[in-house]
Amino acid sequence: MFGFERDPFLQSDEPPTPASVGKDVIISPDTRRENRIPPRQSRTKKWPVLDASGPPTIDMANWQFEINGLVEHPVHWTWKEFRRLPRTKVFADMHCVTRWSRLGNVWEGVSTAEVLRHAGILPNAHFVMAYGYDRGWSTNIPLDEFLQEDCLFADTHDGVPINVDHGGPLRLIIPVFMPGKAQNGYAASN
Repeated sequence: MFGFERDPFLQSDEPPTPASVGKDVIISPDTRRENRIPPRQSRTKKWPVLDASGPPTIDMANWQFEINGLVEHPVHWTWKEFRRLPRTKVFADMHCVTRWSRLGNVWEGVSTAEVLRHAGILPNAHFVMAYGYDRGWSTNIPLDEFLQEDCLFADTHDGVPINVDHGGPLRLIIPVFMPGKAQNGYAASN
């Protein structure tokens, strides 16, 4: 009536719990803690948008995802090819370094293990370098953390495609890390 639309990411007063998701969803261990909100964090029912310089412009017709570096054979996918890879769902909490926590997120996409399976990891690889479309953003992640069952490249959050304001079209989710370590529109990993 007044032109206000409900925020599709706004949660109810009670946060989702592991019991509230289907059997086909991987439950991240962080959601099973007695106190799911870390010290000095506050729960938000929204999904805040935080970006120092605005979202990048991504041409989906030319979007590519590459795996190279210490692998048996480099691989790359177009958006359509990437979306055809086997998919998974993960239920995880999200904690931001800016002191907010959003509990009970359902992420859907391709597991990090599935992505690296296509390239083959060389024995001397111990870290993953991830690069985003977000103005040169990159981060390094220990390989053992990157390959955990609850880690994935997500294109869907709570049933909605992830938009560029929230790190889409593809966002790396590693629940053990804060989002700043694992976010943004992904271009490559090595």
